Amino acid sequence: MVGVPALSIFILLLLLLFNHRYITIAFATDSPACKPTCGSLQLRYPFGTGPGCGSPIFQPYITCAFINNQQLLLLTTHTGSYPITSISYATQTLILSPPSMSNCTSMQPSSSNFGLDWASPFQLGPSTFILLSCQSPTSSLTLKPSGIPVCDPSYSYLCASIYTCPSVVGLGLPLFPPTNTCCVYSPGNLDAKGELDLHGLKCASFTSVVSLGDYPTDPVWWEYGVALKYSHGGLDSGIVDTKCKSCEMSDGVCGYRVDDQDQFLCVCKNGYNTSSDCHNNYTPDSELLWGSGACDDHLPVAIWKMWSALVAGLMIIMA
Repeated sequence: MVGVPALSIFILLLLLLFNHRYITIAFATDSPACKPTCGSLQLRYPFGTGPGCGSPIFQPYITCAFINNQQLLLLTTHTGSYPITSISYATQTLILSPPSMSNCTSMQPSSSNFGLDWASPFQLGPSTFILLSCQSPTSSLTLKPSGIPVCDPSYSYLCASIYTCPSVVGLGLPLFPPTNTCCVYSPGNLDAKGELDLHGLKCASFTSVVSLGDYPTDPVWWEYGVALKYSHGGLDSGIVDTKCKSCEMSDGVCGYRVDDQDQFLCVCKNGYNTSSDCHNNYTPDSELLWGSGACDDHLPVAIWKMWSALVAGLMIIMA
């Protein structure tokens, strides 16, 4: 017969194990896993789907969220959140689609300025801003205090083209309005607050064109969006060239320790992370990634070792 003290000790150890297992799963499901995709976008370093994913430099600005039952990658700044429609990792360029931006099929007064945070790793890229429904004549628009003209007259054909869109009536303009209320802001720039200040420029709305495509005078076929360049700095570039590439080649997602953002981690599909890659994720430097979404079939190896030890202890007690 098993002695009461020995049995009590065994039960106590068993309860501790279940508590440890419960706490582990609670942490594991507390936040979503680092995913390689968000909606239709493939995500690679430096982008991530949440804390601990991608680069810590980008994490405050980039989120993956459900909006109107659609999963979207968002860039958030002090002026709003903007869906990211495409990413070119080769050129380190992404395209935004600001909700308040007009295009040929839909024009409306912009409810807020478009802006970037100066401290963020993003800068304006190769897109063309077109200011719409401005106070005429737009030729008098200048930047303060420099007095430099805002509008580039060599792109006036873009104004003539965009004003053929029937949606101009959404700006309170007649069909085929005069182009002296339109302005191609090139090269586009942001003010001291990091904003495209439409009120200060005395314009009602704006659009941004990434590419004219094969039909430079037909705005229906233009590619609309705001192009941004991004940079993750000299320190991160070494990680990308070594550990991160190795991690992604092993089907992992590059990330970092939430409690120590200087520490690189490779997040693996089995719920573990490692400082190397997913081919080596059972080495001593691997550990459970809290928030990896790991569940019963991916418990830490340490727990299975504890189970084995308890079973062995029970056999000794029962002997």
